[in-house]
Amino acid sequence: MILLRAAVLIAAIALLDWRIVGEIPLGFLYLVPMLMIGSVLAPRQIAIAAVLCTFLAEIFDDFEWNVRAGVSRDVLYFAAFLGTGLFVREISRNRKMVQKHLDEIAHESEARREAEERLRVLIESSPTAIITAEANGAVLMANEAAHRLFAVPQGNLTGRTIHRYLPSLRNIAAPGTSHQLFRAVMQARGQREDGESFLAEISFSTYPTKAGLRLAAMVVDTSEELRSHEVSGLNQLLAGSRIAIGAISHEIRNVCGAIAAVHQNLARSEALVTSKDFEALGHLIEGLERIANLNLQKSIAHPEELDLLALLDELKIVIAPSLQEEGITSHWACEVDLPPVWADRSSLMQVFLNLLTNSIRVLSRHENPLLSVTAKQAGSQVQIEVSDNGGGVAHSEQLFRPFQDGAESTGLGLYLSRAFLHSFGGELRYVAIPGGACFIVSLNAAMTGEQM
Repeated sequence: MILLRAAVLIAAIALLDWRIVGEIPLGFLYLVPMLMIGSVLAPRQIAIAAVLCTFLAEIFDDFEWNVRAGVSRDVLYFAAFLGTGLFVREISRNRKMVQKHLDEIAHESEARREAEERLRVLIESSPTAIITAEANGAVLMANEAAHRLFAVPQGNLTGRTIHRYLPSLRNIAAPGTSHQLFRAVMQARGQREDGESFLAEISFSTYPTKAGLRLAAMVVDTSEELRSHEVSGLNQLLAGSRIAIGAISHEIRNVCGAIAAVHQNLARSEALVTSKDFEALGHLIEGLERIANLNLQKSIAHPEELDLLALLDELKIVIAPSLQEEGITSHWACEVDLPPVWADRSSLMQVFLNLLTNSIRVLSRHENPLLSVTAKQAGSQVQIEVSDNGGGVAHSEQLFRPFQDGAESTGLGLYLSRAFLHSFGGELRYVAIPGGACFIVSLNAAMTGEQM
C-alpha cells in the first residue's frame, strides 16, 4: 500500500513538473515519496528509486543540461533522494528495534510479576517458617507460618530482630564479619513472643547485596519429634525394666518354691542340725539374697559433664503440651550461673520425665494445680526440686521400692530413677510439704577452674 501511494505520488509530481512551464524546479517534491519508500524498501531498492526520481527531476525541469552543470545537479539530486530514503529507513528500523525491545521488556516484566506472584503465594502458603533479614538481624520479610511459629500477630514481625527468637543466628551475618557465604542446617533452641521455648531445625544461607550480607532462613518446629523421642525412650525403658524385673521375679519364685519343698521335708524331721535339707535351705536363702540385691548400676553408661540449663530447657519443651492439656500452671526458677553437672544425659532426662509425669498424673485430679521446678547450687552439688500441690504421698517409705502396693503402674519409675542417679553419684529423695510433694534430685557439680 505504501509503495503504491509512493508510485502515484511520483507520477503526479512528474506530470505536474511536465505541465508547468517556468523557472521553478519541482524536483525537491520527490523527497516526499522517498520518505515513504525509505520506510519499506531495502538500501539497493532505495537507490534505484533515487535514480528514477533524479531522472524525472532532470527530464521535466526547465534547466539546460550540460556536462558541467547537469552532472553536478544530478549528483546532488541523487544524494538528496538516496540520503532521505536511507535516513528514513534507519529511523524506521530503529523504531522497530526499540518497539521490539519495549515489547520484550514488557513481556519480561509480566513474566517477572507472574513469577513473583507465584513465589509469594508459595512462600505465604508454605507450612515452613520463611524469613529474610539484614546483617544486623532486622527482619525484612516473614511469611504467615513464621508469625504463627513465633506467636507474633500477622505483619508485626517485619523490622524486629530475628535474634530475639533465634539467638543462634546472631553471628551468622553480623556486620563486620567475613563475607564468607553460608549454606547449612542446624538444630537450636528458639523462643516465641511469650517466652515459650521450642526446638527448631534451621536451614539458612547468606547472600550478598549492595547493602551488605542478607540472611535467608527456613525454620521448622521439631519439638514434637524431641517430645516423642524422649517419651518413647521412657516408655521403652520402663517396658524393658518390667521384663527384666519380671524375669528376676520368676527366678525368685522358683527359689521360693524350692524353699517351700525343703521346708516340707524339714517338717517331718527332728534332726535339723545335721540335716542335709536344712543345709540346702541355707544355700537357697543365700541365693535368694543375691538375687534380691541385684543392682541396675552396672548397666548405666559413664557420666559426663552436662549443661543442666540446656537439658531443663529441652525438658520444658517436652513436657509443655501435657501441662497445657491438663491446665496445670508451671513455675520454673533456675539460677542462671549453674555449673555443669556429672550425669548421663539420657538417664537424667528419663528421671525428670518420670518425676514430672507422676506429678501431672496426680495434679490432673486437683483444682488449681501448680507444678514448680527449681534448680540451685548447694556447695559442691546442684539440687533440682520438683514439687506440686497434689496432696502428697501417703506411704513415703515405700516410694522407691519396686512393685509397691498402690502404684498406678508397675511402681518401677521411682525405683529406676534412683538407680540411675546412684550410677553417676546422684541422689533422689522425697520431702513432704504442706498440701503436696517434693522430690529433690542432687547432682555432683563439675567445677570449672575459676570455681575451684
